[in-house]
Amino acid sequence: MRPLRPAPLGAIVNRLTIFGLGYCGAAIAQAAEASGAFAVIGTSRSGAPGCVPFDKAEAAIASATHILSTAAPDENGDPVLARYAGAIAAAAPRWIGYLSSTVVYGNRDGGWVDEDTPPAPTQARGLRRLAAEDAWAALPFPVDIFRLAGIYGPGRSIFDDLRAGRARRTLKPGHCFGRIHRDDIARAVVAAMGQTRPPSRRNLNLTDDEPSESAAVAMEAAGLLGVPPPPAVAFADALPGLSPMARSFWAENRKVACAGTKAALDLSWLYPTYREGLRAILLQERIEGPV
Repeated sequence: MRPLRPAPLGAIVNRLTIFGLGYCGAAIAQAAEASGAFAVIGTSRSGAPGCVPFDKAEAAIASATHILSTAAPDENGDPVLARYAGAIAAAAPRWIGYLSSTVVYGNRDGGWVDEDTPPAPTQARGLRRLAAEDAWAALPFPVDIFRLAGIYGPGRSIFDDLRAGRARRTLKPGHCFGRIHRDDIARAVVAAMGQTRPPSRRNLNLTDDEPSESAAVAMEAAGLLGVPPPPAVAFADALPGLSPMARSFWAENRKVACAGTKAALDLSWLYPTYREGLRAILLQERIEGPV
């Protein structure tokens, strides 16, 4: 990620502090800066250039009008709240955002859920996510909980697997996944930050408009690259070789609706399905080179 630009001297802007400038956090930071409405400070545990060390974020919190956390919880809970809950409460930001996951909805045997569906996590990571959501939402400020589907974008797509020869076309008819392009995540978060709401919790589903089987995505990507489709493998045959994380994704089957989110934020996705998203990634790669 390029270094964040400091706000012009004397400019009247909002001040956004982001915990975690990873794949999504960096895109959100850049979109917030590009809007002209935010000066951005990011924290990092790895000492990334231009970032505040995670353990020295008190000043960044105290000056923030908006706070976003992209940090995932672990066995000990939410790492940001564990370290800074008191500082965040004392700072009284105008808005808080937390990037969560659709895993909190649990398994629905292929059925639909929406923003009003009660969560029912069936896995440990889903339980941890829900606990973190509730902890953030307990703060007395406007809090937006963004429940993200499978994240993809430049440098993180099926194209990378196809080029590396590790792509597979796993066949499990009727098992669909939602996806969300990185740039649509950034647009949604910036749109939410620009709204004025009373202190309350709002659940927002960041997922595309067409949950689809992974095999269909692999076929589409191969066609766009002009290469043969990857080998077809029945799910039962693929299961023994899956990583624990991959197994957890395949263990649940749900379709996540996002009409309420798009209406609340008054936006439509740039990439409403994987087809538009994949084409945009390939176009960018052809102009700028693979990420």
